[in-house]
Amino acid sequence: MKTIALVGAALAVCTVSSFVFAADASPGAAQAYPSRPIRLIVPYPPGGGNDTLARMIGQKLTEAWGQQVVIDNRPGAGTTIGTAMAARAVPDGYTLLLSSIATHALAPNLYKNPGYDPVKDFSPITQIAVAPTVLVFNNAMPFKNLQEFIAAAKAAPGKFSYASGGSGTPPHMAGAIFAAMNGINLLHVPYKGGAPAQIDTIAGQTNMMFDTAASVMPQIKGGKLKAVAIARDKRLPELPEVATFSEQGVKGFEVNAWYSVHAPAGVPKEIVVKLNREIVRIVRTPEITERIKQLGSEPVGDTPEQFAAFVRAESEKYAKAVRESGAKAE
Repeated sequence: MKTIALVGAALAVCTVSSFVFAADASPGAAQAYPSRPIRLIVPYPPGGGNDTLARMIGQKLTEAWGQQVVIDNRPGAGTTIGTAMAARAVPDGYTLLLSSIATHALAPNLYKNPGYDPVKDFSPITQIAVAPTVLVFNNAMPFKNLQEFIAAAKAAPGKFSYASGGSGTPPHMAGAIFAAMNGINLLHVPYKGGAPAQIDTIAGQTNMMFDTAASVMPQIKGGKLKAVAIARDKRLPELPEVATFSEQGVKGFEVNAWYSVHAPAGVPKEIVVKLNREIVRIVRTPEITERIKQLGSEPVGDTPEQFAAFVRAESEKYAKAVRESGAKAE
Protein backbone atom coordinates (compact mmCIF):
# COMPACT_ATOMS: atom_id res chain seq x y z
CA MET A 1 0.00 0.00 0.00
CA LYS A 2 1.25 3.41 -0.81
CA THR A 3 1.89 5.60 2.17
CA ILE A 4 1.93 9.35 2.45
CA ALA A 5 5.21 10.88 1.39
CA LEU A 6 6.37 12.37 4.67
CA VAL A 7 9.56 14.34 4.06
CA GLY A 8 12.48 15.23 6.32
CA ALA A 9 15.14 13.44 8.25
CA ALA A 10 14.03 10.47 10.30
CA LEU A 11 14.54 11.02 13.98
CA ALA A 12 17.02 8.77 15.70
CA VAL A 13 15.07 5.98 17.33
CA CYS A 14 16.73 2.57 17.30
CA THR A 15 15.36 -0.02 14.86
CA VAL A 16 15.46 -3.71 15.66
CA SER A 17 14.49 -6.81 13.77
CA SER A 18 13.48 -8.62 16.93
CA PHE A 19 12.80 -7.39 20.42
CA VAL A 20 11.46 -9.47 23.33
CA PHE A 21 9.85 -7.99 26.41
CA ALA A 22 8.92 -9.64 29.68
CA ALA A 23 5.28 -9.70 30.79
CA ASP A 24 4.19 -7.54 33.68
CA ALA A 25 0.65 -6.20 33.63
CA SER A 26 0.08 -5.85 37.36
CA PRO A 27 -1.60 -2.73 38.86
CA GLY A 28 1.77 -1.69 40.26
CA ALA A 29 3.32 -1.90 36.82
CA ALA A 30 0.51 0.26 35.43
CA GLN A 31 1.27 2.94 37.99
CA ALA A 32 5.01 2.85 37.27
CA TYR A 33 4.62 2.62 33.49
CA PRO A 34 6.87 2.84 31.59
CA SER A 35 9.77 1.32 33.48
CA ARG A 36 11.58 -0.23 30.51
CA PRO A 37 11.81 0.23 26.72
CA ILE A 38 8.66 0.19 24.60
CA ARG A 39 8.47 -1.59 21.26
CA LEU A 40 6.53 0.20 18.51
CA ILE A 41 5.81 -2.22 15.66
CA VAL A 42 5.62 -0.60 12.23
CA PRO A 43 4.16 -2.98 9.61
CA TYR A 44 6.05 -1.19 6.83
CA PRO A 45 9.69 -1.10 5.68
CA PRO A 46 12.07 1.54 7.09
CA GLY A 47 12.10 4.90 5.36
CA GLY A 48 8.46 5.19 4.31
CA GLY A 49 5.86 7.63 5.54
CA ASN A 50 4.44 5.42 8.28
CA ASP A 51 7.95 4.61 9.50
CA THR A 52 8.93 8.28 9.67
CA LEU A 53 5.74 9.17 11.53
CA ALA A 54 6.40 6.36 14.02
CA ARG A 55 9.91 7.68 14.66
CA MET A 56 8.58 11.18 15.15
CA ILE A 57 6.14 10.04 17.85
CA GLY A 58 8.60 7.52 19.29
CA GLN A 59 11.31 10.13 19.74
CA LYS A 60 8.95 12.45 21.58
CA LEU A 61 7.75 9.65 23.87
CA THR A 62 11.38 8.78 24.62
CA GLU A 63 12.10 12.39 25.56
CA ALA A 64 8.98 12.66 27.73
CA TRP A 65 9.32 9.40 29.64
CA GLY A 66 13.05 8.70 29.62
CA GLN A 67 12.47 5.20 28.24
CA GLN A 68 13.58 4.24 24.75
CA VAL A 69 10.88 3.64 22.17
CA VAL A 70 12.27 0.98 19.86
CA ILE A 71 10.96 0.93 16.28
CA ASP A 72 10.44 -2.64 15.06
CA ASN A 73 9.76 -2.74 11.29
CA ARG A 74 7.74 -5.82 10.32
CA PRO A 75 6.56 -5.34 6.73
CA GLY A 76 4.85 -7.86 4.51
CA ALA A 77 1.53 -9.37 3.42
CA GLY A 78 -0.28 -6.05 3.17
CA THR A 79 0.67 -5.04 6.75
CA THR A 80 -0.83 -8.23 8.24
CA ILE A 81 2.49 -9.73 9.43
CA GLY A 82 3.38 -6.89 11.77
CA THR A 83 -0.22 -6.28 12.80
CA ALA A 84 -0.81 -9.92 13.74
CA MET A 85 2.44 -9.87 15.74
CA ALA A 86 1.20 -6.86 17.70
CA ALA A 87 -2.16 -8.55 18.32
CA ARG A 88 -0.40 -11.57 19.88
CA ALA A 89 1.93 -9.52 22.10
CA VAL A 90 1.65 -9.44 25.88
CA PRO A 91 -0.94 -6.76 26.77
CA ASP A 92 1.28 -4.84 29.19
CA GLY A 93 1.73 -1.60 27.26
CA TYR A 94 5.29 -2.41 26.19
CA THR A 95 4.29 -3.37 22.65
CA LEU A 96 2.40 -0.87 20.49
CA LEU A 97 1.39 -0.80 16.83
CA LEU A 98 1.65 2.09 14.39
CA SER A 99 -1.72 1.30 12.85
CA SER A 100 -3.50 2.80 9.85
CA ILE A 101 -6.38 2.52 7.42
CA ALA A 102 -4.50 -0.45 5.94
CA THR A 103 -4.14 -2.44 9.16
CA HIS A 104 -7.63 -1.84 10.57
CA ALA A 105 -9.97 -1.12 7.66
CA LEU A 106 -8.54 -2.55 4.43
CA ALA A 107 -6.45 -5.66 5.18
CA PRO A 108 -9.11 -7.30 7.42
CA ASN A 109 -11.60 -6.99 4.55
CA LEU A 110 -9.21 -7.97 1.75
CA TYR A 111 -7.56 -11.02 3.32
CA LYS A 112 -9.59 -14.14 4.10
CA ASN A 113 -7.50 -14.74 7.22
CA PRO A 114 -5.36 -11.72 8.17
CA GLY A 115 -4.39 -13.36 11.47
CA TYR A 116 -6.20 -10.91 13.75
CA ASP A 117 -9.51 -9.21 14.44
CA PRO A 118 -9.12 -5.42 14.13
CA VAL A 119 -11.61 -4.75 16.93
CA LYS A 120 -11.44 -7.71 19.34
CA ASP A 121 -7.65 -8.08 19.31
CA PHE A 122 -6.69 -4.45 19.95
CA SER A 123 -7.00 -1.62 22.45
CA PRO A 124 -7.36 1.67 20.53
CA ILE A 125 -5.09 4.45 21.79
CA THR A 126 -5.59 7.43 19.45
CA GLN A 127 -5.72 8.57 15.86
CA ILE A 128 -2.63 10.61 15.02
CA ALA A 129 -3.42 12.20 11.67
CA VAL A 130 -5.60 12.12 8.57
CA ALA A 131 -4.27 12.55 5.03
CA PRO A 132 -7.11 13.95 2.89
CA THR A 133 -7.68 12.44 -0.54
CA VAL A 134 -7.33 14.59 -3.66
CA LEU A 135 -8.70 13.75 -7.09
CA VAL A 136 -6.15 14.72 -9.74
CA PHE A 137 -6.45 14.67 -13.54
CA ASN A 138 -3.69 14.51 -16.09
CA ASN A 139 -3.30 17.73 -18.05
CA ALA A 140 -5.03 16.34 -21.14
CA MET A 141 -8.37 16.03 -19.31
CA PRO A 142 -10.58 18.95 -20.47
CA PHE A 143 -12.95 19.15 -17.51
CA LYS A 144 -12.92 22.26 -15.34
CA ASN A 145 -14.81 20.83 -12.38
CA LEU A 146 -16.21 17.65 -10.87
CA GLN A 147 -19.72 17.93 -12.29
CA GLU A 148 -18.44 18.29 -15.86
CA PHE A 149 -16.45 15.10 -15.40
CA ILE A 150 -19.31 13.15 -13.79
CA ALA A 151 -21.61 14.08 -16.67
CA ALA A 152 -19.02 12.91 -19.20
CA ALA A 153 -18.43 9.67 -17.29
CA LYS A 154 -22.16 8.91 -17.21
CA ALA A 155 -22.34 9.44 -20.95
CA ALA A 156 -19.41 7.10 -21.61
CA PRO A 157 -19.34 4.22 -19.09
CA GLY A 158 -15.88 2.68 -18.68
CA LYS A 159 -14.16 5.28 -20.86
CA PHE A 160 -12.23 6.97 -18.05
CA SER A 161 -9.54 5.18 -16.05
CA TYR A 162 -7.98 5.80 -12.68
CA ALA A 163 -4.63 4.52 -11.44
CA SER A 164 -3.71 3.21 -8.01
CA GLY A 165 -0.74 1.61 -6.29
CA GLY A 166 -2.49 -1.75 -6.26
CA SER A 167 -5.78 -3.55 -5.79
CA GLY A 168 -7.25 -2.88 -2.36
CA THR A 169 -5.13 0.19 -1.59
CA PRO A 170 -6.79 3.37 -0.28
CA PRO A 171 -6.60 5.08 -3.73
CA HIS A 172 -8.34 2.07 -5.30
CA MET A 173 -11.06 2.10 -2.67
CA ALA A 174 -11.49 5.87 -3.00
CA GLY A 175 -12.14 5.50 -6.72
CA ALA A 176 -14.55 2.60 -6.21
CA ILE A 177 -16.55 4.51 -3.58
CA PHE A 178 -16.60 7.68 -5.71
CA ALA A 179 -17.89 5.74 -8.72
CA ALA A 180 -20.58 4.00 -6.69
CA MET A 181 -21.73 7.25 -5.07
CA ASN A 182 -22.14 8.96 -8.45
CA GLY A 183 -23.52 6.08 -10.49
CA ILE A 184 -20.62 5.95 -12.92
CA ASN A 185 -18.33 3.22 -14.23
CA LEU A 186 -14.60 3.93 -14.02
CA LEU A 187 -11.83 1.58 -15.16
CA HIS A 188 -9.40 0.79 -12.33
CA VAL A 189 -5.77 0.30 -13.41
CA PRO A 190 -3.67 -1.13 -10.56
CA TYR A 191 0.11 -0.67 -10.51
CA LYS A 192 2.78 -2.21 -8.31
CA GLY A 193 3.25 0.91 -6.24
CA GLY A 194 2.17 4.51 -6.17
CA ALA A 195 5.16 5.94 -8.04
CA PRO A 196 4.51 4.14 -11.36
CA ALA A 197 0.80 4.94 -11.01
CA GLN A 198 1.62 8.65 -10.78
CA ILE A 199 4.08 8.47 -13.68
CA ASP A 200 1.54 6.89 -16.02
CA THR A 201 -1.18 9.32 -14.98
CA ILE A 202 1.11 12.25 -15.73
CA ALA A 203 1.98 10.64 -19.08
CA GLY A 204 -1.68 10.19 -19.97
CA GLN A 205 -1.75 6.38 -19.83
CA THR A 206 -4.50 6.75 -17.23
CA ASN A 207 -6.84 9.70 -16.79
CA MET A 208 -6.78 10.32 -13.06
CA MET A 209 -5.83 9.28 -9.54
CA PHE A 210 -7.31 9.49 -6.08
CA ASP A 211 -4.36 10.00 -3.75
CA THR A 212 -3.35 11.78 -0.56
CA ALA A 213 -2.63 15.48 -0.74
CA ALA A 214 0.82 14.85 0.69
CA SER A 215 1.66 12.38 -2.06
CA VAL A 216 0.53 14.41 -5.06
CA MET A 217 1.36 17.89 -3.77
CA PRO A 218 4.71 18.10 -5.65
CA GLN A 219 3.04 17.13 -8.94
CA ILE A 220 0.24 19.64 -8.39
CA LYS A 221 2.63 22.45 -7.48
CA GLY A 222 4.83 21.53 -10.44
CA GLY A 223 1.93 21.68 -12.89
CA LYS A 224 2.18 18.01 -13.82
CA LEU A 225 -1.27 17.08 -12.46
CA LYS A 226 -4.48 19.10 -12.05
CA ALA A 227 -6.16 18.98 -8.64
CA VAL A 228 -9.94 18.80 -9.07
CA ALA A 229 -11.41 18.14 -5.61
CA ILE A 230 -10.32 17.44 -2.05
CA ALA A 231 -12.05 15.21 0.49
CA ARG A 232 -12.32 17.39 3.61
CA ASP A 233 -14.91 19.71 5.11
CA LYS A 234 -12.89 22.83 4.26
CA ARG A 235 -10.36 23.66 1.59
CA LEU A 236 -6.76 22.80 2.34
CA PRO A 237 -4.72 25.94 3.12
CA GLU A 238 -1.87 24.60 0.98
CA LEU A 239 -4.30 24.23 -1.98
CA PRO A 240 -6.81 27.06 -1.46
CA GLU A 241 -7.92 27.05 -5.10
CA VAL A 242 -9.08 23.41 -4.96
CA ALA A 243 -12.75 23.07 -4.03
CA THR A 244 -13.96 20.25 -1.79
CA PHE A 245 -16.04 17.34 -3.08
CA SER A 246 -18.94 18.69 -1.03
CA GLU A 247 -18.67 22.15 -2.56
CA GLN A 248 -18.98 20.49 -5.97
CA GLY A 249 -22.10 18.54 -5.12
CA VAL A 250 -20.61 15.22 -3.95
CA LYS A 251 -21.74 15.14 -0.33
CA GLY A 252 -20.35 12.67 2.18
CA PHE A 253 -17.25 11.58 0.23
CA GLU A 254 -14.92 11.02 3.19
CA VAL A 255 -12.35 8.53 1.96
CA ASN A 256 -9.05 9.49 3.52
CA ALA A 257 -5.90 7.73 4.70
CA TRP A 258 -5.27 7.82 8.45
CA TYR A 259 -2.53 6.92 10.94
CA SER A 260 -2.90 5.84 14.54
CA VAL A 261 -1.66 3.84 17.52
CA HIS A 262 -3.12 0.61 18.90
CA ALA A 263 -2.06 -1.72 21.70
CA PRO A 264 -2.97 -5.40 22.14
CA ALA A 265 -6.37 -6.04 23.68
CA GLY A 266 -6.30 -6.29 27.45
CA VAL A 267 -3.80 -3.53 28.23
CA PRO A 268 -4.69 -2.06 31.66
CA LYS A 269 -6.96 0.97 31.38
CA GLU A 270 -4.49 3.14 33.32
CA ILE A 271 -1.83 2.48 30.70
CA VAL A 272 -4.23 3.16 27.82
CA VAL A 273 -5.15 6.49 29.42
CA LYS A 274 -1.50 7.42 29.99
CA LEU A 275 -0.52 6.54 26.42
CA ASN A 276 -3.46 8.44 25.02
CA ARG A 277 -2.78 11.59 27.00
CA GLU A 278 0.91 11.68 26.12
CA ILE A 279 0.52 10.93 22.41
CA VAL A 280 -2.31 13.46 22.07
CA ARG A 281 -0.14 16.04 23.84
CA ILE A 282 2.69 15.32 21.41
CA VAL A 283 0.43 15.55 18.34
CA ARG A 284 -0.89 18.90 19.53
CA THR A 285 2.48 20.51 20.24
CA PRO A 286 3.20 23.36 17.78
CA GLU A 287 6.28 21.56 16.43
CA ILE A 288 4.54 18.29 15.53
CA THR A 289 1.30 19.95 14.44
CA GLU A 290 3.22 22.16 12.02
CA ARG A 291 5.21 19.24 10.63
CA ILE A 292 2.05 17.25 9.99
CA LYS A 293 0.28 20.19 8.34
CA GLN A 294 3.24 21.01 6.12
CA LEU A 295 2.98 17.51 4.73
CA GLY A 296 -0.63 17.94 3.64
CA SER A 297 -2.09 16.01 6.58
CA GLU A 298 -4.19 17.02 9.56
CA PRO A 299 -3.39 16.21 13.20
CA VAL A 300 -6.17 14.53 15.18
CA GLY A 301 -5.49 13.25 18.71
CA ASP A 302 -8.83 11.85 19.94
CA THR A 303 -9.90 9.73 22.92
CA PRO A 304 -9.73 5.91 22.86
CA GLU A 305 -13.53 5.81 22.81
CA GLN A 306 -13.79 8.21 19.87
CA PHE A 307 -11.09 6.36 18.01
CA ALA A 308 -12.75 2.97 18.63
CA ALA A 309 -16.02 4.25 17.14
CA PHE A 310 -14.12 5.67 14.16
CA VAL A 311 -12.38 2.34 13.45
CA ARG A 312 -15.67 0.44 13.57
CA ALA A 313 -17.26 2.88 11.12
CA GLU A 314 -14.25 2.73 8.77
CA SER A 315 -14.22 -1.07 8.83
CA GLU A 316 -17.91 -1.21 7.91
CA LYS A 317 -17.47 1.36 5.13
CA TYR A 318 -14.56 -0.44 3.51
CA ALA A 319 -16.11 -3.88 3.91
CA LYS A 320 -18.93 -2.62 1.69
CA ALA A 321 -16.50 -0.97 -0.73
CA VAL A 322 -14.40 -4.13 -1.03
CA ARG A 323 -17.48 -6.26 -1.74
CA GLU A 324 -18.79 -3.88 -4.39
CA SER A 325 -15.44 -3.37 -6.09
CA GLY A 326 -14.43 -7.04 -6.14
CA ALA A 327 -10.98 -6.09 -4.85
CA LYS A 328 -8.71 -8.91 -3.68
CA ALA A 329 -5.42 -9.01 -1.82
CA GLU A 330 -2.48 -9.19 -4.20
